[in-house]
Amino acid sequence: MARKLARDVRVYRVGGAVRDELLGRPVADVDWVVVGATPEMMAASGYRAVGNDFPVFLHPDTHEEHALARTERKHGTGYRGFEFFASPDVTLEEDLARRDLTINAMARGEDGTLIDPHNGRDDLARGVLRHVSPAFAEDPLRVLRVARFAARFGFAVAPETADLMRAIVASGELPSLSSERVWREIATGLMEDRPSRMFDVLHACGALAALLPEVEALFAAARGEPAQDAGAEVMRALDYAAQQAFELPARYAVLVQDLGFAASTRADDRLARMAHDSAVSSRTRSSVATADASHARASARLADRLSARLRVPADCRDAGQLAARLHRRVARAVQLPPAALLDIVSACDALRRPQRLAWLLRAAQADLCSRPGAPDDFAPARIFDEVLQAIRAVDAGVIARDVALRRPVAANSAAADAIKQAVRRARLAALARWKRAIGVAKPR
Repeated sequence: MARKLARDVRVYRVGGAVRDELLGRPVADVDWVVVGATPEMMAASGYRAVGNDFPVFLHPDTHEEHALARTERKHGTGYRGFEFFASPDVTLEEDLARRDLTINAMARGEDGTLIDPHNGRDDLARGVLRHVSPAFAEDPLRVLRVARFAARFGFAVAPETADLMRAIVASGELPSLSSERVWREIATGLMEDRPSRMFDVLHACGALAALLPEVEALFAAARGEPAQDAGAEVMRALDYAAQQAFELPARYAVLVQDLGFAASTRADDRLARMAHDSAVSSRTRSSVATADASHARASARLADRLSARLRVPADCRDAGQLAARLHRRVARAVQLPPAALLDIVSACDALRRPQRLAWLLRAAQADLCSRPGAPDDFAPARIFDEVLQAIRAVDAGVIARDVALRRPVAANSAAADAIKQAVRRARLAALARWKRAIGVAKPR
């Protein structure tokens, strides 16, 4: 149990907890700054030291982080190039001055008094993200943090802060950020209410081209290139995914599934926009399929490159790869023959891992339903639910035993192949019966 700290030691609630309280948002994690204490005093009061870079302690009862007030000085490149100085002489105002944004540089005293030396409360009211001091430019990670906060709150970036962000990009320090840190910020931003705002801010300051050039290429419309409005379409789909509360793998899939737009020709681009028009001729539909295949290959290649560079977790990487290859075919599920439907289910390994198919469907839904005038209903979700029911009704175990009885001396590999083919034929037959049934029940 915690023992009371010395009388002249003061403890303040700081940062995001104060900001979110003022915004009326739920407060998740609470951070504290301790002024006037030494590590020895903290340990003697029952606090447990954690962290290697600067003195941070866990409260023995609440386990909330309590950091000693500190200042910092840049001595190298990148977000790790800092020296921290913590002593009982460092004031709360000095500690707050090292923070990134005014809205994160506020504190509350133990008596509830708000300490706001940089007018963060006013910037909250105005909806502005503004840096605290010129030292903002010393940490390249802050470019990503500002973009992420823009996605969370929908705030505008102050012009002078945007200038500093462009200066950080021009300095060439962004590549010093580790892949893990970049991904952590991107993943957090993808899960915010308006993920498009993060990418808009990164695009505006040049950071998107430096960190995610595959995504930056989608904004090529401003340069008159064939991507047309691909950037705006992907951003709209991302915000739709956020409105639908889709999981991170599905949102990442939305981000990367159409990266191939940047490499498409104008003809392919026109065909792609006809893909969901049921009135096109069979000849045009064949051309659409060819254009789709080319787009899918380009998107899958670029998605793989981005995922590898950012060291994206396996679930997000796989969801992105599946969506890049298949989301357009999924969107046309009503037109697909049984073999194509079964191939999609197999590619997702959906019988064993149904979540992968769910992510693919959600990515395709975000692409299609976010378009102006699109229906709210996403028919492929129902179709694939019925497809899975039809496939699961086929008893693969019975088929395997039947094949084994008919070919008892077959080599293991030949028997396995025969079973696989027999199961596939049975599933295709089941899907054909299903297609005929819905053709009668739901004429198209």
